[in-house]
Amino acid sequence: MAVTFSENRTLDPQMMERVVRQVTSSGKTRAITAPFTGEKLAELPLSTAADVSAAHVAARVARRAWAALPVRERARPFLLLHDAILDRREEILDIVQWETGKARRHAFEEVLDVAACTLHYVRRAPGLLHPRRRAGIFPLATKVVETRHPKGTVALISPWNYPLSLGVTDVVPALLAGNTVVHKPDTQTALSTLWTIDLLVSLGMPRDVWQVVLGDPAEIGDPLIEEADYVAFTGSTRAGRKIAEAAARRLIGCSLELGGKNPMIVLDDADVDVAVQGAVRACFTNAGQLCISIERLYVHDAVYEAFTEKFVRRTGNMRLGAGLDWEAQMGSLTSRRQLDAVRAHVDDAVAKGARVLAGGRARPDIGPLFYEPTILTDVDESMSLCREETFGPVVALSRFRDVDEAVAMANDTVYGLNASIWTGNPSRGRALAMRIKAGTVNVNEGYGAAYASYDAPMGGMKSSGLGRRHGAEGLLRYTEVQTVAEQATWLGFEPVLGMTYDKYADTLSSVLKIMKRLHVR
Repeated sequence: MAVTFSENRTLDPQMMERVVRQVTSSGKTRAITAPFTGEKLAELPLSTAADVSAAHVAARVARRAWAALPVRERARPFLLLHDAILDRREEILDIVQWETGKARRHAFEEVLDVAACTLHYVRRAPGLLHPRRRAGIFPLATKVVETRHPKGTVALISPWNYPLSLGVTDVVPALLAGNTVVHKPDTQTALSTLWTIDLLVSLGMPRDVWQVVLGDPAEIGDPLIEEADYVAFTGSTRAGRKIAEAAARRLIGCSLELGGKNPMIVLDDADVDVAVQGAVRACFTNAGQLCISIERLYVHDAVYEAFTEKFVRRTGNMRLGAGLDWEAQMGSLTSRRQLDAVRAHVDDAVAKGARVLAGGRARPDIGPLFYEPTILTDVDESMSLCREETFGPVVALSRFRDVDEAVAMANDTVYGLNASIWTGNPSRGRALAMRIKAGTVNVNEGYGAAYASYDAPMGGMKSSGLGRRHGAEGLLRYTEVQTVAEQATWLGFEPVLGMTYDKYADTLSSVLKIMKRLHVR
C-alpha cells in the first residue's frame, strides 16, 4: 500500500466560531477529534431535551411565514446554493475530510451530490407542489383538485458517513415543501451541516427554518420525535426500528434508509477490466462506509480467475492517505468503534477459515483509524461477516456457476438496499436486475448510476428501510395530500327532477354503463 500526505491545513477559527452558533444549546460542549490524527478538531455545543423543545418552538414560529411564501420564493437561496457550494468547494472539502477522514475524491462526491440534488428539487418543486386536477365521479358535474400542504416540522436525523450529502439533500426538499426542520446530525460530523446553514443564510434563507440540535440519542432522541410532524432517518436498521416504533405511537409518518449487505454479480460476458475497476470503487469508496457499497461479490466461474487476479492486484496497489490532496484512493475510517467492528469481522472470519486475498490489517502507521482494503474468500454462515453489515473496506468474494445460483445468493439476506450487475449485454443485465430484491440495482456501475439519478426514487426493501428519497416521493413524503371536490347542484347523489329512488337507481346504472363503454371513467 502506498501512503500519501499533504500540507497540514487547519480549519478557519473565525468560521468555526460563527457556524457553531447555529446549534441550539444551553452551553455544554463536546470535543470532536480528527480521524486522520486523533487530535482535537473542534469543541461543539451539545443540546439538552429542553433545547430540543426550544428548537421545535422556533421552527413552528418560523414555518408560518415560510409556508406562506410561494414555492419559487422559497427556492431562491437553494438555487444560489448550487453555484456557491461548487465555488467554495475547497473550503467544504477540507471540513468534510477533517471530520470524516475520507479521501478528498470521496468528499468531492458529497459536494457534487448536494449541488445536483438541490438543483433537481429547486426545478421540480413548483410542479410537484402545484394543485393537480383529478377526474371526478361525474364528468362536468364534479371537479376535483389534489393539493399539497407541508407536514409542519420535520425531525431529520442524519449519519456520520456522508454528513454533507445526507445532512443537506434530505433537508432541502423538506424546506422547499414549506416545512421547517429540526435536524440532528451526528455530533462527530456536524461541521459540514453547520457550514452549509451559514452559507444558505448568507444566500437569503431565513435562519430559523433549519434548526440544529446535537447530542446523544438517549438524551435528545425522544423529544426530537415527540414534537415532530414527520421523521426522516438514515442509519442502522436497529435504530430505524426504534424510530419507526416511536413514530407509530404518535401516528406520524416516517421514512427510513437503513442498512445493507449489498451484492455485486459479475456475469460470464462482463468486461473483466471494467468490472474490476467498478468493484474497487463500489467496495472501497469512503473506506466502505457507505450504505449502498458492495460487501458481497459473486463472480461467474468463466471469469473468476481472471477477475480475482486483477481485483486483488488493483486492491493491493491502492493508495491510502491522510492528506487534504487528491492523491489518496482511500482514506480513514471515521471512529474507533467502526475500526473495532471491521477488525472483529475480519478476525472472526479468518479464525473460522476465511482466506485473506488482500489487506486484512489495520494501518496505524498512516493514521489511528486506517484499515486496509480487504478481500476475503471462503466466507461461510459461521462467520459474522457473512450476513451482518460490516460498513468498512471489506468484501467477501465467491464464485457461481449459473445465473439462478447468483440470484439466490444475492437475495439471501434480510437486506435489500442496493445491488450491482456487470455484463456485456445491457438487456440481459436489466432482465436480471428485475429478479434482485433491492430498491436500486445498477447495471455496469456499483451505486452511482441509480443514486445520482435524482428523478428516480432511491431506498430499500425488506430490512433496508421504508419510503424513498429522490424522485417525486423524495419531496412529496414531506407533504399532506388533500382532495377538494366541488359538486354541481344539478347532478348529485340524490334523485333529481322528481325521480323516485328506484327510477334514479335504474337511470344511474344505465349512465354508468354508457360511461364505461365510452371510456369516460
